[in-house]
Order: sequence, then C-alpha cells, then structure tokens
Amino acid sequence: MNNDHMTSFFFLPLLLVACGKEPRTPNIPAPQSPTQREYTFAATPSWADEFDYDGLPDEDKWGYDIGSQHNGWGNNELQFYTEKRTENARVGDGVLTITAVREEHEGLAYTSARLISRGKADFLYGRFEVRAKVPQGVGTWPAVWMLPTDWKYGGWPASGEIDILEHVGYDQDVVHISVHTEAYNHVIGTQKTATKKIENATSDFHRYRVDWTPTYIRGFVDDVQIFSFQNEGKGYKVWPFDQPFHLLINVAVGGNWGGQQGVDEHAFPAAMEVDYVRVYPLEN
Repeated sequence: MNNDHMTSFFFLPLLLVACGKEPRTPNIPAPQSPTQREYTFAATPSWADEFDYDGLPDEDKWGYDIGSQHNGWGNNELQFYTEKRTENARVGDGVLTITAVREEHEGLAYTSARLISRGKADFLYGRFEVRAKVPQGVGTWPAVWMLPTDWKYGGWPASGEIDILEHVGYDQDVVHISVHTEAYNHVIGTQKTATKKIENATSDFHRYRVDWTPTYIRGFVDDVQIFSFQNEGKGYKVWPFDQPFHLLINVAVGGNWGGQQGVDEHAFPAAMEVDYVRVYPLEN
C-alpha cells in the first residue's frame, strides 16, 4: 500500500498478545550475502485445502485465533473472532466462506473468523496460491496472509509478515500484496507493498500468489507479477524470512486501516469466499 494509507494501521505490537504467543529472545545470526538466482517449484502441491467437503473447516488443517480488541488485539477492529461457528466459517459448495456478521457478541457489534494453520501446517519457502473473492462494503477488511510460527527475531515487525491478499472496502477492487520487516514497515514510512486495481475483485474469483524463496518474495495476481522484494543480505532486519511461517485467513471489520472511512453497518453480513489454498514446495 502507499505509505500515506499505511501509517495508521496494521498488526501492531499487541499482535503477539492477541495470538497468545510470546516472542523468543532473538538468536541473531551474522548477515550473509545471498546468491541471487531463480528458483523453481513443484508442479503438485505438498499441502492444500480444496474445500471439497461440507461443514466446519478441516480441523486437521485449520485452527482459530479467538478473541477481540478486548483480549489484546492491536488494531482496534470491531469484530469478535469466534471458533467452530458455521455462521462465521463454513465450507460448502466447494468454497470456504468467512463471514463477518453484525450481531452482539462478547460486548462487540460484529463477529467473524480468523483461520490459522499454525502448528498444523508451517512452511519454509514455497509457492502459496489462493483463489478468492473478497467482500464488498465500507468497513470490510479481508486478508490471506502469513506470520512467523516461532517469532525467531522477536515481536512484530522484527520477525516479519507476508500478505498474499488484502482489500479494504472503502477502496473498491484495489488489492494489496506486501511484506513487513523491522527495516521496512509502515510505522517508519518504508513499507514494501504493491497494489492492483481489479474491476471485479468482489464479484469474481481471482488467483493471488506469493513465491517465497531464500533470495526473493514475489507477488502475483492472476499470474501477473505486481510485487518483488529482494533479500539484500543485510540480516534479519531486512530479511527475517528464513524461518517457518503459517497461513491466516480472516475478515476484519473496521480497524485502524479498514475503518478509516467508517463502517457501513448495512454491508453486513459480508463474506470472503476461498475456492482453494495450495502450497507448492521449492524444488531448486
């Protein structure tokens, strides 16, 4: 995202409290200059969810982050993330549907779900692809993204974040692919991101992809590259992406970024649909 849109939002230091995860004391290696090269990926996924079943998301593949800003979430979002509740997360007709609902719950006016693969599927490098349709409506903030599983270099943003897809409802059909590190993040005005205007992001499915290798992270929309981030060989502050990450899928309501132009309560329920999630391993 453009820095002027980024300066007042995102997954801030309270994120670790929200996830129930304390950062480790960093064991920081000396910087090494990477060998710049191209990588290839397997043709067959090593992990996937095709959502070809009915009911709750597969518990062998997905868990839940549960709670709200009242439990320490750091982005001032308006929803309570629930667990194993089909009103907020269900699979049917070949898709996963994450729905933000306007309803009173635990002192908040909205519910939603945040699926996580942490501890069930953690990854070091690979091609990550989702086919998704994002919700319409001011105040919606869907995302498919990745966080470090062990927080090797400490709390956010030191251990990094990879955003495969983000969309905010007040900026209709503009999708974002980003990374966050200690050296490159919106708080200090150095955000690394890319955006693409898609005329029908909320009405049609599109493919969103990140290729993560030891030397680069690249982002694609419908197989067109829009984002590139290089390992500069300057250590973890620039490149913390040498540790396992896990997947997250959620729809937030409001928040420091998603709610910048208010929340249209009449837009809810608002749902993101995901046709599949596929992970292709790095080959060479």
